[in-house]
Amino acid sequence: MNKKLIGYAALFAAIAMLPALGVYPVFVMKVLCYALFACAFNLLIGFTGLLSFGHAAFLGTAGYVCGHVLKVWGLPTPVGLLAGMGGAAVVGLVFGLLAIRRSGIYFSMITLALAQMLYFYFLQAPFTGGEDGLQSVPRGHFLGLDLTSDLTLFYVVLGLFIAAFWLIYRIVHSPFGQVLTSIRENEARATSLGYDTAHFKLLAFVLSAALAGLAGATKTLVLGFATLTDAIWTTSGMVILMTLVGGMGTLVGPMVGALVIIALENKIGDLGNLLADLTGIAWFNNLGESVSLVTGLIFIVCVLAFRRGLVGETVALWERWSAPAKKRPAA
Repeated sequence: MNKKLIGYAALFAAIAMLPALGVYPVFVMKVLCYALFACAFNLLIGFTGLLSFGHAAFLGTAGYVCGHVLKVWGLPTPVGLLAGMGGAAVVGLVFGLLAIRRSGIYFSMITLALAQMLYFYFLQAPFTGGEDGLQSVPRGHFLGLDLTSDLTLFYVVLGLFIAAFWLIYRIVHSPFGQVLTSIRENEARATSLGYDTAHFKLLAFVLSAALAGLAGATKTLVLGFATLTDAIWTTSGMVILMTLVGGMGTLVGPMVGALVIIALENKIGDLGNLLADLTGIAWFNNLGESVSLVTGLIFIVCVLAFRRGLVGETVALWERWSAPAKKRPAA
């Protein structure tokens, strides 16, 4: 068996054991949802070379659609997840048709403008609840399993994440994925070889949107609500930060980046109190109010010192150390 597959299996087995070690399941599920969101975004930027500034639109769309299907229509949980994923894919298709013919900063700004238009629609639409959001979304049942238990829901979310991760792995290592990589490296050469690059980029965009939608629908199921925070432009910036910090173009990098950012948002206050007790500096008690400052500093450090992200630099360092030393030529 491939060593990478064994490593992925060991990683997921370790994640499955976290609740038994006393880790709060809801926190792990939140990290998994954002990790899937970052993996979906990485499929677009890391393997296709398209930088989207509007990926939060797919997360928010799926969250609202899934919540509406479960709460208002009362349909089963799998139907709600599929509806959220399908709604995000449709929005991704519309966005892609409008933006995919452009490249570089023009593509990025079009996705940002479209996402902001959708955000203001969600702000005024009656089914979203406006600024109050869509609250009290029921978890329901999934294939006969009662999801009111956090532990049961945790293993369902982990199973969904593994399935999505396997799909991304298959896409990246397929001939289709190789074409996407060639487009990222040299689109003109891919076009000269006879590939319809616009078609491939559009398909990659829709796939990324659908997977981001699965993350948004799962997040609504876990937390029980969907709000405008999921669709605002800062969430698009956060997923970019997760991908760059973890390692763009790697499969595990977005997972590490999501863990770092979400852990900072949730635990930085406790860390500040601990530092204040150890050092006697009272300023550290206010560290929980400076999450954006800390994440910004981490981003700057990663850009300056870890250009390939935490995972990318670790892999490069391992390959450098494990490579056999070149034999010197005989005198």
